Amino acid sequence: MAEVTSGCLEDGLSSTPDENEYPSGFPPNICDDAPQAKYLCSNCSNILNKAHQTLCGHRYCLACLSWLMRNNNSPVCKKCKEENPGAVAEESILTADHFYNDAAINKEISDLSVHCANQGCNWKNTLKNYEDHQSQCDYALIPCNIGCGQMVIRKKLASHLEKGCVNNILVCSKCSQKMSPSEFQKHSCEKAQVKEKKPAKEKNRPLMTAKNKDQCRFCEVGCTFKGNKEKTKEHEHTSLVPHLQLLLQAFYSVKSSLFASQAGANGDGGRFVDVQHKLNQLESTFDCLNVRTTPEMNGDLEVDSNLHSSNSDGAQNQDDLNQCQVKLEELAQKIQVYENIVTVLNREVEKSQMTIAAYENQNKTDQDTIKKLEAEVSELQSLLPMKDLLINALHVRTAALEEISYDGTFIWKISELNRKMQEAASGRVSNQYSPAFYTGKYGYKVCMRLYLNGDGAGKGKFMSLFFVIMRGDYDALISWPFKHKVKHGKILLFYINI
Repeated sequence: MAEVTSGCLEDGLSSTPDENEYPSGFPPNICDDAPQAKYLCSNCSNILNKAHQTLCGHRYCLACLSWLMRNNNSPVCKKCKEENPGAVAEESILTADHFYNDAAINKEISDLSVHCANQGCNWKNTLKNYEDHQSQCDYALIPCNIGCGQMVIRKKLASHLEKGCVNNILVCSKCSQKMSPSEFQKHSCEKAQVKEKKPAKEKNRPLMTAKNKDQCRFCEVGCTFKGNKEKTKEHEHTSLVPHLQLLLQAFYSVKSSLFASQAGANGDGGRFVDVQHKLNQLESTFDCLNVRTTPEMNGDLEVDSNLHSSNSDGAQNQDDLNQCQVKLEELAQKIQVYENIVTVLNREVEKSQMTIAAYENQNKTDQDTIKKLEAEVSELQSLLPMKDLLINALHVRTAALEEISYDGTFIWKISELNRKMQEAASGRVSNQYSPAFYTGKYGYKVCMRLYLNGDGAGKGKFMSLFFVIMRGDYDALISWPFKHKVKHGKILLFYINI
């Protein structure tokens, strides 16, 4: 039973996501078309990987959310902080109960058309198959599995392990000589041969004329070692890594043969039979492989020697496992139902957001129209006093036009005569003018000036009436000085008696 060392669990929090997590979303450059903004993570700005939506409406990768909450006490949504730095709403705080799986966006993202970004690879498909392809792409860069630190193209890993890996060095347990895997297979240790030599003169033991040499069980995949049973057993025990490398090379050979057979489907069928035969040989080799337990090369994992427990414990564990499996299936069904509900609700929310955005645009247009109309109303209100002045002037002119005469005859009707006589006697208003009139259609413009309390020698005793010649519109067309006779006595006395 493998156990994780305590040092791995006691490490401090890192400043970046763990290597076991997907550190960010998928790179945007793998998409055939530029991805929409709603498909991008609010933290890493890459295409969302396992998209989750927060209560504030923004979307994050699941790994990004986990990393933010692990490295911050009270993480705040980055988008909310950018949009409104001064105020932080409660729904902007990222906690475990403030986000949920966005199934609708995940389905849309999984159908995006993408291509492999590895140089030399022509793979094209949808995003839901991208990770599976990356785990098998022959052109992908992967770290050396022995730990030399070098990044190697996957299809060249076997060649790297055989020729270029500085860590892939085997040591003979007998002579302590270091060598590469290919040299180790051909190595025949002299010290081991010396120890195995028998005394020349040994009594009571039959002499063997010849020793049978057994082949290694991996001879089918290229191992050339031969020896007696003891040496063969020791060889298989100490040569696990070279044997696995040989199996890896054989696997790639079979894989390339399969691809070649698929490409040339119209060729002879014997080639496919040969490939099938090689596969059968590999399967039989794997079946006969008894891997003995040894520590891992880096010492991170240990193998427990007690692999088998008692039958009763195994039966109990199997029952518990079956119950857990049933509960997991029930939970999976419930989660699927909830995801469908959330998908529908998410679509409704998006529709509502679009409707709200349309209303906001319409409201903005209405506000602009209202401001424009208010400016026009203010301008019209500023013109109201001028309008009142013009109306008053028109009333005065209309009244004057109604009373004007063009035949030299004028009847002056004086209203509120008693009040005006008192004002004249007190000296407040000594005189008043009559409306203008004309002696003819294009004649002189004249008017009357009346002193109700008299003027000059007749002040306080008589009324004084003067005839006034005014500047008219047609003065340039008439003769001067004024030569007409003025008659007024009887008319004035008549109205005074009234």
